[in-house]
Amino acid sequence: MSARNLTACRELRFLIAPTRTATAGENTITTPQRDTGNTRSTLRHHLVELLRLALPVIVARAGLMVMSAVDILIVGRHSSRELAYLGLGTLPAQMLVTTGIGLLLGTLIMTSQAVGAGRLEDCGVIWRRSLPYAVLLGLAATVLSLLSEPFFQLTGQDPDVARGGAGVAIVLAVGIPAAMLYTTTAFFLEGLKRPVPGMVAMIIANLLNVPLNVVLVWGAWGIPAMGAEGSAWATTTVRWLLALSLMAYVWHLRDRETFGVRRAMRGWWNGAERQRRLGYAAGISLTLESSAFSILGLFAGMVGPLDLGAYTIVLNLIALSFMTAVGLATATGVRVGVAYGRRDRREIMVAGWMGLGVTTALLAAIAVLFALMPKSIGGLFTSDANLLAITVPLIAYSAFILIADGGQVVMASALRGQSDAWVPTVLHFISYYGVMIPVGGVLALWADRGVGGLLEGILIASVVSVAVLSTRFHLLSRA
Repeated sequence: MSARNLTACRELRFLIAPTRTATAGENTITTPQRDTGNTRSTLRHHLVELLRLALPVIVARAGLMVMSAVDILIVGRHSSRELAYLGLGTLPAQMLVTTGIGLLLGTLIMTSQAVGAGRLEDCGVIWRRSLPYAVLLGLAATVLSLLSEPFFQLTGQDPDVARGGAGVAIVLAVGIPAAMLYTTTAFFLEGLKRPVPGMVAMIIANLLNVPLNVVLVWGAWGIPAMGAEGSAWATTTVRWLLALSLMAYVWHLRDRETFGVRRAMRGWWNGAERQRRLGYAAGISLTLESSAFSILGLFAGMVGPLDLGAYTIVLNLIALSFMTAVGLATATGVRVGVAYGRRDRREIMVAGWMGLGVTTALLAAIAVLFALMPKSIGGLFTSDANLLAITVPLIAYSAFILIADGGQVVMASALRGQSDAWVPTVLHFISYYGVMIPVGGVLALWADRGVGGLLEGILIASVVSVAVLSTRFHLLSRA
């Protein structure tokens, strides 16, 4: 749905269904009228709405991982050693950015709930309150990134790889504030059911990222070959362009008055307390998940540099496919949030289970490709025969991980759409720190199964996670 062709009246007509009102004392509960059509028609409507919201978000989120895949592909063909630098150096940046994304999730939740309740003029204030918070998060992450090299050394990494990885981490840190600003602005637009601008910005960013990587990694036009650090500079440059362009778009929306984009605002910190609180649980949850995967990456580095390179390739492939689930999870969370704002339990249930079903079907199709074409896929990232020998069986095995891993993020988003913040966080902690890290560590380092043991730990934890989150959603949505 194109934002520039949307008037405020059309937005209201689309987002707010005809209602009936029941009054009990001073409390008024507004509930959308039920669809009287048959079940098939209703499900078709929900499917169309889910995909209409999800597809642009999938492209935008996948764009982040496509950028990362391009980085790995170009650096991997430049040097296997530089790929190890890149793989290690991106671990702290990925964890910090993911944490920030979770902490900013309140922007998406509160925007979608305001839309569902018909309070459109509050949406712009929600976005503007998130901007200084996003900058603070980015600066804090930048400072923490300066400690990368001593941290790598403490975890027993090869000294040369620790030095090279720290150089990459520091360059990436310069772009983390931009990543936070882009994220909260994209969340705002997605909460308004306007994900297309973020998608377009991400496509342009990917088109810029390829030539920047080639020039900075390999060297050209008098610019020396910078290897992994050159790739990091390309990523940082693109992140700032993304953030500034999307913020400018929102500031100049045609219907900015309807959404209060430039409305006077005071007390951004105190006024955004609930907004931040919603993000705390999601931030901790995503921190637990991303840090758990980073710890597995450190385990891979302990096995050996080639194993770290293989883990980097396979995890990026999983993450790239995972963006399909993230897009569907975002759309599911928005649709659950709007239904929650309307207090319609039936719509909440249908939105949540539809999200899980569609995610499972799409990821199953991708899993088939991973299982049937591991050598062809691995060959895109490296020509090193030794590295390829480790990578190919891991790609085939990762097909089993995709469905469970995607399902758990959709169910977590469906729960947060109902403002169920802390229970998903506790369940994530149990799944990743109680299951994935110990099981993966034991299998990889003590059972001598190498990186394959790490993937086995990921699979077991993902199955546990989707099972407990789905159970929680079932119980909460029927309450």
